[in-house]
Amino acid sequence: MVAADCVLPAAAEEYRIRSADGHWIHAEAHGPEGAPLVVLAHGWTCSTLFWAPVIHQLSVDHRVVAYDQRGHGRSDVPPTAVGYSTARLADDLEAVLTRIVPAGERAVLAGHSMGGMTIMAAADRGEVASRTAAAVLVSTGPSDLLAELDVVPSTVRPPGLRRFLHRRILQSRLPLGPVTAVSRAMLKYSTMGPATPGGRVEATARVVHACPTGVRRQWARVLGELDVREQLAELAVPAIVVVGTHDRLTPPVHARRMVAALPDPRGLLELPGVGHMSPVERPAEVAAEIRRAVNFTTEDARSVSA
Repeated sequence: MVAADCVLPAAAEEYRIRSADGHWIHAEAHGPEGAPLVVLAHGWTCSTLFWAPVIHQLSVDHRVVAYDQRGHGRSDVPPTAVGYSTARLADDLEAVLTRIVPAGERAVLAGHSMGGMTIMAAADRGEVASRTAAAVLVSTGPSDLLAELDVVPSTVRPPGLRRFLHRRILQSRLPLGPVTAVSRAMLKYSTMGPATPGGRVEATARVVHACPTGVRRQWARVLGELDVREQLAELAVPAIVVVGTHDRLTPPVHARRMVAALPDPRGLLELPGVGHMSPVERPAEVAAEIRRAVNFTTEDARSVSA
């Protein structure tokens, strides 16, 4: 049975946003208008539904906008490989912020996995920078993803072989099919901490299995070649990094490198026993870091005006 807070509440407003190349991006808002604005970008093979536990935590007193990355959820699926790149992810985020955040105002951005990579990829965009108050980078990394993956058992030691096997696993052409006991166990091993309750594993499995096979494979190809380190160095806003100690997809080494490279790091939270799906595994802690980003950006604004 799916955990209760893994079900999205009814949206206060829905948007259909046109990106630079004509693709339509689905977004939805939760929480009161006029409250501090937070924009959520989900990761590879997920959708807005993935953020449900965090949205439940934040939407009481924040305006939370979550959007489906292209190919996922209710956003358009690119018809060719041209539609899959970090530049396209940045285009989509820019389009969402331009539509959602009024000129002269700013939002806190939070990105999980590929969503964090999206925030990094868009850091050198003027329209994104001018509408961003702070960033929370959750279970993500800027480069060398295949080299640092820890899904293949440690008994396989040669780095070249591990990289080859990881690439084959991530870019598999096989459909995931229906959620079964075996697929849940595999998903939990590769993406979640060992103590994650069954209801949260089930909810995550349903989200991941809903991603089209072709979309999953195309984005795996992009992520296998990811390098947004230059853009990360231009993410000039206050930034918080969150990672689980048991994250096999983006291990803590990435989080530490990001903190070292960020112009304005405001903390690294390592969640003990947590895997890659931290917003589902530990939504209260992830939401608390987003709240902290909202609060200290407000404090920074007050100190400047004083």
